[in-house]
Amino acid sequence: MQTEATQDILIVAGMSGAGRTTAAKTLDDMGWYVVDNLPLWLLTTVADMAERTDGALSQIAAVIDARGRDITRSVRETIAELSGKARVRLLFLEATDEVLVRRYDSVRRPHPLMGEGSLIDGIRAERERVHELRQISDYIIDTTSFNVHQLTTHIRDLFDTATAPKLHLVVQSFGFKYGTPADADLMVDMRFLPNPFWDPQLRDLTGVDAAVSDFVLSREGAREFLDGYCEALKPVFAGYQRENKHHAMLAVGCTGGKHRSVASANFLAAKLAELEGVQVSLRHRDLGRE
Repeated sequence: MQTEATQDILIVAGMSGAGRTTAAKTLDDMGWYVVDNLPLWLLTTVADMAERTDGALSQIAAVIDARGRDITRSVRETIAELSGKARVRLLFLEATDEVLVRRYDSVRRPHPLMGEGSLIDGIRAERERVHELRQISDYIIDTTSFNVHQLTTHIRDLFDTATAPKLHLVVQSFGFKYGTPADADLMVDMRFLPNPFWDPQLRDLTGVDAAVSDFVLSREGAREFLDGYCEALKPVFAGYQRENKHHAMLAVGCTGGKHRSVASANFLAAKLAELEGVQVSLRHRDLGRE
């Protein structure tokens, strides 16, 4: 008979400059035993040693980088080896090339994979190397629009098991013209509604303002769609919980991320927060960019 895993192991991976250090510090503050740049073949040994502490080290976070060429295969082998002994999850942090370049420039450090090439060469080489690792990750966080404090809060929301709900849902508005969120699990396109931008009285307002919100939600089909979508999500969330998926992002888009998506995201967040076992966080990614 298979015994229930008593250890929680989180492998923290992703792009250099995307926030792995911040994630590690946050997990350490939360009481996790954090090991940085540990060769993966040693993780099983660390887990075995921690098991002898009678639960004192029940949560282990291992931060890894992409300097090993067979990183994805190493992660797969480690997860397989620990299967049945521990609950192993993989967190992947990423950001756009532009943001990563800016972050590296601010600290004046070379990229570990740039060699004799440029900074962007190193970033692109790393992105190619970790592409498969991203695909098998349990959690993907795009930190492009995060500051340190926002990422810290997000990590706490995801991995604070003392207060974690069955499902943590992020509802995020965005503008299609700025690109779709890379870490979205579900996506809604609100461009089927009339755009308040073309109303001179509403153009300079946002979906946070009552006048715009009332305009958007009163358009034909708006409430019908949003109410129906909330109903359709109930079996989806139930399925997430059965599959032990504890985090999801619902991205709500319009053209500029200023009017329709913001009003709709506010409506959906309030409605979905009423569901049992679901904790909702609301973000407006592109509000203020115009």
